[in-house]
Amino acid sequence: MKQVLAQAMVLGLALVAALGLALPNAAQAQGGPLRIEITEGTIEPMAYAVPSFVAETPGAQQYAEQITQVIADDLTGTGLFREIPRDAHISRITSFESPVQFADWKAINALVLLTGAVSEQNGRVTVKFRIWDVFAGTELGDGMQFAATSDGWRRLAHKVADQVYSRLTGESGYFDSRVVFVSESGPKDQRAKRLAIMDYDGANVQYLTDSRSIVLAPRFSPNGERVLYTSYESGEPRVHVLNVGAVQSQIMSAGGGVMSFAPRFSPDGSKVVYSVTSGSNTDIYMRDLASGSTTQLTFTPAIETAPSFSPDGSRIVFESDRSGSQQLYVMPASGGEPTRISFGQGRYGTPVWSPRGDLIAFTKQNQGRFHIGVMRTDGSEERLLTASHLDEGPTWAPNGRVLMFSRETQGASGTSSLYSVDVAGRKLTRVRTPDGASDPSWGPLQ
Repeated sequence: MKQVLAQAMVLGLALVAALGLALPNAAQAQGGPLRIEITEGTIEPMAYAVPSFVAETPGAQQYAEQITQVIADDLTGTGLFREIPRDAHISRITSFESPVQFADWKAINALVLLTGAVSEQNGRVTVKFRIWDVFAGTELGDGMQFAATSDGWRRLAHKVADQVYSRLTGESGYFDSRVVFVSESGPKDQRAKRLAIMDYDGANVQYLTDSRSIVLAPRFSPNGERVLYTSYESGEPRVHVLNVGAVQSQIMSAGGGVMSFAPRFSPDGSKVVYSVTSGSNTDIYMRDLASGSTTQLTFTPAIETAPSFSPDGSRIVFESDRSGSQQLYVMPASGGEPTRISFGQGRYGTPVWSPRGDLIAFTKQNQGRFHIGVMRTDGSEERLLTASHLDEGPTWAPNGRVLMFSRETQGASGTSSLYSVDVAGRKLTRVRTPDGASDPSWGPLQ
């Protein structure tokens, strides 16, 4: 293990920085597993090798290659890990049971080695894998295996990557998750919008609604089975709830006004918090889904919207112009006097609480630029992660380490796309979708 730590230090002292890799603590160095700690800052990614998984049955070769590539894409895409190119490998893995030639992997400076095998039989694919600490010459934990139908091979790859990520960082992964979003097509002044769902990396897009009416702001339930969204199907904005599996939706009564919008589930999925416009006033309401009872939470002449629960369900962050400009406030989940938490230059909106409970992400507009930012829940330590003509609508990965948002380009032909960025503002990545995309909502691990 001391050799591993020495090699990590050679890779760069940045391994100690935040949202990157920190060297294991003393207890870990004495004999615990190789592990990196995610905090923040500029880092030197940890070098790993993943030889093509071995195909153990005649029909498994294609799946083996595809699964290996998706695992590598997942890990490298975090910015925490750097894959050593396969043409630099000295050893060739020909059998899952073959002894690992650690000297060959040390020679190319791999800290971590991932080996695996894939089999296919009667329409089911099975993948098994092991994670190795190269310089200690030991396996990290026990080997594992997953199985699924052949059309679920990508999920198998994501599950393997999640396990690798978790064992090396000590935190849960986020690769085996889905994102619901608004798919956009057509010219900017006549844009057709429909709900769609995809894997976190943009694969396996499926459409949940047609484009006959405008849809906005989809939000996953905590278990990923339902989606709240705003639809103009009736001519006015109304909150709808959709069962993802059955692709069936129904209107949720506004419970206090004509227009309802900006909905979001409570952490236990039993309640929905949303905005209602009655006349010229917009306030925040909460609805109990079991009883149908509705409670008004705010009572000012201001526009108050975009509510989001804390992970423990005790507080709600929202945006309001009660101070004269668009700012962020936190109040008890039962209502009551809110506390303003945003005090920087510009306007703040679309707040969303991190699943870790430590940060609130937001959209900020200042001096003609839009930003995605994060701050502590008391408003301190504000950090802007992005800047562009129009960045908005952040959503958190299940582990609270990555944000996804929409970015729109300028001009009459401007289009909207999805991007992801980690909480240190590193690794800004475009998420590829078939058409334009906006309003993402990241679901839970599946």
